[in-house]
Amino acid sequence: MSESRLGVCNLCEAICGLQVTVDGGVVTGIRGNPDDPLSRGHICPKGVALADVHADPDRLRRPVRRVGRGAAATWQEIGWDEALDLVAEGLAGAVERGGRDAVAVYLGNPNVHSVGFATHGTTLVRTLRTRNKFSATSVDQMPHQLVAWQLYGHQLLLPIPDIDRTSWFLVLGANPMASNGSLMTVPDFPARLRALRERGGRMVVLDPRRTETAKVADEHHFVRPGSDVLVLLAMLHVLVAEGLATPPSYVDGVERVAELVAPYTPELAARHSGVPADVVRRLTRELAAADGAAVYGRMGLSTQGFGTLCQWAVQLLNVLTGNLDREGGTLLTEPAADTVGLRAVGPGHFGAWHSRVRGLPEFAGELPVAALREEIETPGEGQVRALLTVAGNPVLSTPDGRALGEALEGLEFMAAIDIYLNETTRHADVVLPTTTALERDHYDLVFHALAVRNTARWTPAVLAAAEDARHDWQVYAELAVRLQERFGVEPRRDLLTYPPRQAVSDLLDATGRTSLAELEAHPEGVDLGPLRPTLPGRLQTDDGRIDLAPALVTDDLERVRATFTEAPAAPGDGQLLLVGRRHQRDCNSWLHNTTRLTRGRPRHHLLMHPDDLAARGLADGARVVVTSRVGTVETEVAAVDDMMPGVVSLPHGYGHQVPGTRLGIATAVVGASVNDLTDPDRLDVSGNAALNGLPVTVRAASPA
Repeated sequence: MSESRLGVCNLCEAICGLQVTVDGGVVTGIRGNPDDPLSRGHICPKGVALADVHADPDRLRRPVRRVGRGAAATWQEIGWDEALDLVAEGLAGAVERGGRDAVAVYLGNPNVHSVGFATHGTTLVRTLRTRNKFSATSVDQMPHQLVAWQLYGHQLLLPIPDIDRTSWFLVLGANPMASNGSLMTVPDFPARLRALRERGGRMVVLDPRRTETAKVADEHHFVRPGSDVLVLLAMLHVLVAEGLATPPSYVDGVERVAELVAPYTPELAARHSGVPADVVRRLTRELAAADGAAVYGRMGLSTQGFGTLCQWAVQLLNVLTGNLDREGGTLLTEPAADTVGLRAVGPGHFGAWHSRVRGLPEFAGELPVAALREEIETPGEGQVRALLTVAGNPVLSTPDGRALGEALEGLEFMAAIDIYLNETTRHADVVLPTTTALERDHYDLVFHALAVRNTARWTPAVLAAAEDARHDWQVYAELAVRLQERFGVEPRRDLLTYPPRQAVSDLLDATGRTSLAELEAHPEGVDLGPLRPTLPGRLQTDDGRIDLAPALVTDDLERVRATFTEAPAAPGDGQLLLVGRRHQRDCNSWLHNTTRLTRGRPRHHLLMHPDDLAARGLADGARVVVTSRVGTVETEVAAVDDMMPGVVSLPHGYGHQVPGTRLGIATAVVGASVNDLTDPDRLDVSGNAALNGLPVTVRAASPA
């Protein structure tokens, strides 16, 4: 007999509530839950695909051990005790032979979507005591966190656009129509945009591609990749030059900002960006005059050479127009489990140590992942000999991925905690799979803290896990205890009997806004109200004030000055600038084996303006070779006038291998990995990889 149960989608930041129909332990239907106070019935195709992940025959259900190397390798299922012992032995052995930094850890994006990692995974990482910690953060949002730490005192004090009440919304390098927000949890963005329009509001988009968001905007302007910083600095220039700034009383450094932005005129920005000077001035004046406005920039700003300065300028535009901590502007969410206020997450630090080979500074305890390959390949004291990846696929997700994949074969030992064999985990000696989202309890510790409304929701598992399965928190706890015993440390056996449910309950009680009992009585979620002003009381800076011009950030303006001279730099022969793109039916480097998400028109093509195709004698649909400093890929090209001339776009996450049998990997490849082109030497000051604005050439592929 079928029954309906409440679930949650944890695949993206929208954290949509679900109604799941189950019949005999099989999911027969998934739809949005209209009673959820945040998602309000919204669901995207990825949410429906959760059932496919659970039933996927390619998904690992038991630990596997690799036998043999290279193309001849095979995989054997083994028991949990044997698998955990092998991983503990491999990691501890590397430490004993090469020191604590001989082990590296890479954490993938799904970890921030898992309450089990937040409560238990961090203990596992700390147990290893390595400084070689890497994650998807440094190919994503590290500039946001660095700026938040410098301005507001904590890396996760991130003001969120009050989209439900704003009247003027400026979006740069973001595509919430496809993403449902990013570092802005905003399920059903289309409905919220319609509501903005109905109350007379406007949305303006600056982007080198006419994205799904740009197509529904009131106004869209192309901007040359990598030049966004000049547009943002020019807007700040106009604010102070025209006397439009109205900063709050708890900020310092307004005069210093005026000095710093004085050289960055709208005319300079126009020469390099393609955004007309009169448009820059008009948008700035509209921003300053609006009754509640918000500026929002995301991946297109963060994953470029001046990501930190871009995010700094975004924050300053909101601060100096009086829109920080204002209804309709940008506000801090008040999460029911306040890990920031309780300091369960550290505020941040920079340069406490540096990478061994290139001397790159850490931020908040992790090094730029662009340095991982060289730390594996370069001999000497501290060389990485072993690697643990957790829910991550850096071979597809990080710069020069092909070279990283080759480096992984040289490791003494590698282990992965993952539900799939993929381009990264295929190099592991042991893979430990965990349960999927429908089989475990969930609370969004991260994304409730970044949401456009204050809500809370505890979601018990929808489906029972198999008897021999392990939840992720159990794997982390059991592995941590084994390593602690091996390192001669008193083992934390309490981790084995302290499930995420109890940890969440303790956090809720410590914050005091709701309780686990209340959430269990209301599994659809509890509405805690709209965002509201909370500053300066919630600042975590030493003096309780905001310094608008921290030297760690503003010193990088010298690099801007050196890069952008009065005359735009001439491009190389036939050179184009490469940017990424996001699709609603993709989830980074996975879900590409899910039929319901991959049906329809292919989405892996290189997008290119028709004029750029014609200039190279290329035809729509042709196979082309794309070349950067570090690599070459071959793919199909599509002619679209949605691209700014001189700019091409390849989506992130493709280049994956077609799934074969459950314990095998096929050799056919779909699409091309953009990260076989991205350059590990191109970094922002924060250490974030500059994935966008990459110089490339495009030519016809040789006939087969």
